Amino acid sequence: MKKIRIIIGITGASGAIYAQLLLRKLEELKDQIGECGVIFSENAKDVWDFELGSFQETSIPFKIYEQNDFFAPMASGSAAYTAMIICPCTMGTIGRIASGVSMDLMTRAADVMLKERKKLILVPREMPYNLIHLANMKLLTEAGAILCPASPSFYNKPSTIEDLVMTVVDRTLVLAGFEIDSFHWGEK
Repeated sequence: MKKIRIIIGITGASGAIYAQLLLRKLEELKDQIGECGVIFSENAKDVWDFELGSFQETSIPFKIYEQNDFFAPMASGSAAYTAMIICPCTMGTIGRIASGVSMDLMTRAADVMLKERKKLILVPREMPYNLIHLANMKLLTEAGAILCPASPSFYNKPSTIEDLVMTVVDRTLVLAGFEIDSFHWGEK
């Protein structure tokens, strides 16, 4: 199995638990990872603090890149990353990516993924959507991105918030190419 080279973007949208559990699951899947780089938006750490308690950069098991680091490997297509997941993803980030505005490392990396025809998976955590949101998501879908809204499923009968969040995290990781043991409809 070829190892996945992945970029994880975390924005300041509410839903830091999605990012926390995504990183935890990726740590469990490290045998499938060739490289993992993490980018936090300016507000992501503040939202993490507010929703989950004190953000500790040392608790992140992968290399963190600064938003203004345009010399980071993911700023170039030659780095050959396999996939990028932005989770949770603000509508502002979606709008900047859809418009081709690469003003920081996260939006530049997303732009690179689109131009290189690699997997860009965006996990919006917003509701309701307005027409601008929908138009940006349509544009990104047409450009090759995958929109995987943070809309958890209930058919596996989750008993905790973490179980519920993991329905989105697992689905996102499968979309990125990971082999994981998760609930599949029709299985017992």
